[in-house]
Amino acid sequence: MATIYREVEVNCSLDKAWGELRDFGNAARLFAGVLVDCKEASGQRTVTFNNGYVVQEQLVTLDEETCRLAYTVINGDFTHHSASMQMLPTAEGVKFVWISDFLPDEATQSVEPLVEAGCQAIKRFLQSL
Repeated sequence: MATIYREVEVNCSLDKAWGELRDFGNAARLFAGVLVDCKEASGQRTVTFNNGYVVQEQLVTLDEETCRLAYTVINGDFTHHSASMQMLPTAEGVKFVWISDFLPDEATQSVEPLVEAGCQAIKRFLQSL
């Protein structure tokens, strides 16, 4: 199973950062430039990437205490997918942590650039608040 783990330091308060991340239907705003659309209903969201790829994601966990959400992709080319995003407090703001586990391993070639771009997009967005 492939795992992608990323941490990004962001100059933004925990309250603001978590307030944005916890809004599961807000993905296109958080990841502007990587995602071009997001529609959410009943704990599922449909996200459209800038390359036209459309994915359905199911919210698994929304933990207010740990500022963490977990989700899974429920369509597409994955045979397994589990991911989490978390905001951790730091002296200068927050650390955004994104972990994605998936099969097949070969999907790393397409997923990793999207995660990298997503990390930069969320940093830009949160630091603009």
